[in-house]
Amino acid sequence: MASELSSKMRAYMAEIYRLVDRQPGQSAFVTSSQLADWLFVSPPAVNRMINRLSELDLLVHQPYHGVTITEKGRIEALKVIRCQRIAEAFLVQVMDIDWLTVHEEARRLSDGLSEAVIQRMYEMTGEPATCPHGEPIPSAEGTLPPASDVFLSQIGAGERIRISRIITREADRLQYIEALGLVPGHVCEVIHVAPFDGPLQLKLGREFRIIGNSLAQLIRAELLS
Repeated sequence: MASELSSKMRAYMAEIYRLVDRQPGQSAFVTSSQLADWLFVSPPAVNRMINRLSELDLLVHQPYHGVTITEKGRIEALKVIRCQRIAEAFLVQVMDIDWLTVHEEARRLSDGLSEAVIQRMYEMTGEPATCPHGEPIPSAEGTLPPASDVFLSQIGAGERIRISRIITREADRLQYIEALGLVPGHVCEVIHVAPFDGPLQLKLGREFRIIGNSLAQLIRAELLS
């Protein structure tokens, strides 16, 4: 299968997976307009690529819903994402690239690397379980263990949590999240959640933070007992 996929096709699969993965409590469908906006390409170009990927049994298209990724497509997408996340870890740990801007550099770098080079980068960085943003690194076979974290927007008041990963790769949002102290590994408590998708109040040590629901949908956390 991998030999049938061009670099552009693999990039589409990875981005479709990311769009599906960042939708808390929603269906696993992505519309062509969402994908066009996400990739900054025209809707006709997206539709052509969707048709090609559907012919390879990587996507399923349902009228009025959009496209969803098949199990075969998920494996191919995760293989691409594995390379990108290992490259992110390498660029941050070995080359001291800022985690705020490393994603695009890693995406471009990993596209031209062999599996042998990716594996060596993985070993040089201590075989990390996650990328610098806390996202899990898939196996070489394109698999991931079941997620043990949830979106911050889905957590109720009174819960003590550990930030596990940041979904966005937009540098300005990452910078804002970093300034708030809501980076992977940090522990905090959810003090209050306003109704109707209102803001959340968090306590980090002796300090308090108030964040909007839209930002909380970009952060995942593990519940602590």
